Amino acid sequence: MQLHHLTPPEWDRLAGDTDFRALVAAKRRFIIPATIFFLLYFFALPVLLGIAPALMRRTVAGPLTFAFAFALSEFVMAWILLAVYLLRARKFDEMAEALVTRERERLSA
Repeated sequence: MQLHHLTPPEWDRLAGDTDFRALVAAKRRFIIPATIFFLLYFFALPVLLGIAPALMRRTVAGPLTFAFAFALSEFVMAWILLAVYLLRARKFDEMAEALVTRERERLSA
């Protein structure tokens, strides 16, 4: 596999390409909301511990408190978010591969 390094004019042309822009926009539409959701969910635990300690001490099942259940749910949420990203990444990879193939054909011509 031969790697081609893009010159600044080639990069400018590629950066203006509608398919490339669609790839960047698709990734941004997923990554930004997913990151915001993750950070809000992650920081909800310490915030809730500070503003609602009585709620966080409440038992959910047996000795399991709401705080511990919420903390454990963060692991589940992270794995679910990972799985959703992996599914979306397949589409991103397909879009990127189409761009790479097209550019390789153009550069080798």
